[in-house]
Amino acid sequence: MEQEKFSARRNYSAQFRTLVLEQCAAPGASVAKVALSHGMNANVVHRWRQEARDSASSVGVREFVPVSVPAPTHTTHQDCADIRIELRRGATTMAITWPSAAANECAAWMRELLR
Repeated sequence: MEQEKFSARRNYSAQFRTLVLEQCAAPGASVAKVALSHGMNANVVHRWRQEARDSASSVGVREFVPVSVPAPTHTTHQDCADIRIELRRGATTMAITWPSAAANECAAWMRELLR
């Protein structure tokens, strides 16, 4: 007497798989909860997710895309704000305003001051 082999493996439509994967991708979604809500084993859904990741990574060749970057606009020294330094020691306050065009000289002055 021969026994018929019965396959318990279910076939799901591509549309159903897409629906389940979208539900799993929702923020805070649990793969196990989504699978149980559809009466499925979570391992099946995990396998679908892995297959989707694998197919997405092999979809196309990765290459650089040309991007146009506008040239930076140069401001004149008159447009830049002045450098303002305020020094305090006890009750004495000294405010210095330095032209930003001479920022290097300001830095040298501060290095000498802080020696």
